[in-house]
Amino acid sequence: MKKYEPDVIRNIGLFSHGGDGKTSIVEAMLFLAGENNRLGRVDDGSSLMDYEPEEIERKTTISASFACFEWAKNKINLLDTPGDDNFIADAKLCMKVLEGAIIVVSAVDGVKVGTEKVWEYTNEFGIPSAIFVNKMDRERADFERAVDDVKKSFPDKSILVVQLPMGKEENFKGVIDLLAMKAYVFKNDGSGSFETIDIPQEFAATASAYREKLVETAVEMNDEVMERYLDGQEITEEEVEKCLKEGVWARKITPVLCGAATWNVGIQPLLDSVVKYMPPPTYKAEVEGIDPRNGNKITRKMSASEPFSAYIFKTITDPFAGKLTLFKVYSGEIHPDMTVLNTANDEKERIGQIFWLVGKKQKSAGFASAGDIAVVAKLKAAGTGGTLCDEKNPIKYEEVKLAPPLISFSLHPKAKGDEDKLNMSLARLIEEDKTIRYSRDEQTREFILSGMGQVHIEVIVEKMKRKFNVEVELKEPKVPYKETIKGTTKVQGKYKKQSGGKGQYGDTWLELSPLPRGAGFEFVDKVVGGAIPRQYIPAVEKGIVEAMVQGILAGYPVIDFRATLYDGSYHDVDSSEMAFKIAASMGFKKGMEQCKPTLLEPIMKMEVIVPDENMGDIMGDLNSRRGKIIGVETKGRNQVVKASVPMAEILKYAPDLRSMTGGRGTFTMEFSHYEEVPGQIAEKIIEAAKREKEAEK
Repeated sequence: MKKYEPDVIRNIGLFSHGGDGKTSIVEAMLFLAGENNRLGRVDDGSSLMDYEPEEIERKTTISASFACFEWAKNKINLLDTPGDDNFIADAKLCMKVLEGAIIVVSAVDGVKVGTEKVWEYTNEFGIPSAIFVNKMDRERADFERAVDDVKKSFPDKSILVVQLPMGKEENFKGVIDLLAMKAYVFKNDGSGSFETIDIPQEFAATASAYREKLVETAVEMNDEVMERYLDGQEITEEEVEKCLKEGVWARKITPVLCGAATWNVGIQPLLDSVVKYMPPPTYKAEVEGIDPRNGNKITRKMSASEPFSAYIFKTITDPFAGKLTLFKVYSGEIHPDMTVLNTANDEKERIGQIFWLVGKKQKSAGFASAGDIAVVAKLKAAGTGGTLCDEKNPIKYEEVKLAPPLISFSLHPKAKGDEDKLNMSLARLIEEDKTIRYSRDEQTREFILSGMGQVHIEVIVEKMKRKFNVEVELKEPKVPYKETIKGTTKVQGKYKKQSGGKGQYGDTWLELSPLPRGAGFEFVDKVVGGAIPRQYIPAVEKGIVEAMVQGILAGYPVIDFRATLYDGSYHDVDSSEMAFKIAASMGFKKGMEQCKPTLLEPIMKMEVIVPDENMGDIMGDLNSRRGKIIGVETKGRNQVVKASVPMAEILKYAPDLRSMTGGRGTFTMEFSHYEEVPGQIAEKIIEAAKREKEAEK
């Protein structure tokens, strides 16, 4: 098999808001590289990259897909990533293994929310970027407006135009290369063929002005070239290109190109620019990890001669093909039949066939070397975020931190006996999607599925049905309310039963009193003088513990109280552990009625990050949800609102926040504490619980 040296590899990802044309660009690239004999299209379901049924139906990328091909004697590893907010975490996972990002911006709509998020990811991972203004053929396309929007949205970089469009909308016919000062006129047949001509007179003045700006910015990257430029000496095209490359690699320049992917216009120049300006894996000479044996930081050179190490950035599960593990080799080489260490769980893995992907099509690789991205099938326990490495030279690379899930639903299997299949199918899906959370609520006894949005949850449910034949119904999860007491009382719990033979007798005197919020349950034994034999005391506590699972108001568990056993009596023959357990539960229930029982609700601690202009709306909305604003602080161009809000009020906060902020708002939340439910709301909850109980009878 062919070995690719790291300096001829380009690991590139396409990123943007959903619907800006990333997949169409990749399809055009694959067509030009000969990986497809026709131009795949998202709209008619013929795309190589969007091959999952859920993607074909929705006409959008849901999961990142991988393709590789040769271009100009270089190997291009390409990741096509989702831009929809429900699935954008996959884009962040891909950033970890790339050296270049193409940020796609629509010439019609400009910079959208998802584009802003992926731009932040490029800054977080320090990835050189280029902008591709797509859809120049569409109605209302405007290149200059789109570029202005990019500059306004991303003021932290020098946004530099290196190509100009010739015309727009239905008159868009090609691009002008400002470095070569040539025009490329494309055939209107999707072939990607073009004719190189001199710049037409109508575009000459604009091209000259942009060319001057390009040279001025580029020479700033090299002191020696800049001095000559300022002295009035001529700077060659090769020198400008070299300066541009230095600027891109240093993340000081973000070049802007343009085209129309669905008609394969401008895609070949984009590919040529990827090879020219985007760095190979070796531009970062070494990568940092930790030694799993002692936690110390260590580094590995990006070299085939180093001990093997690789980072797993994606897992694909399929009921027929099994589990596919996508990884980037950081050092050394990986071959079939090697045994490697999975440092995530300290287990050994046997490597099988190694291959590359073009969408779902597999291409045999034979092996993979430093800097390359490849795939291996049927690893036992390795998962996304894990590190594979040489057993004798272990290293562990840092996992990508993802935002926590934002919305939850309870799952109800449609077929009886499907609970086991439900657990198995979700475990498999969680292997390929790190943003899914799945648990069983012990109080409500519901299966809870959490994800990044309602569409995300719906797609998970569709995949369960398609891949594992498990159908479920989605419902809003029950709020885990609790009950407690506000008063103190002393009460007798007595159980006496006589039925021809040995009877039952247990007599307890309890004092019930409230505890501070969060204190839980406390049992105190104050029996003296043998009023109750010692062997029956644990049964009294057990009787209370079992009874407090269902309070008297609405059947919710009772918390934050103390039960003190201070007196009682027994019968030499009839007393038993069972009798004292029943007596204690009777006393507890009777005592609760006398202790001002009240309902408690879970309160969540929230951090809502929103643009300045949305601050008023967000704070007003949180107040309307019975929230308490704790504080506000500035974070870059955004405001962080900290609040505590009842869980019942924010079960579907994610779509509401998205609507209020145009998708620019994000939030995190975690359980904080329990608080008393206001009277009128408590009455409704209690009434609803009674109706539900009656319906179950």
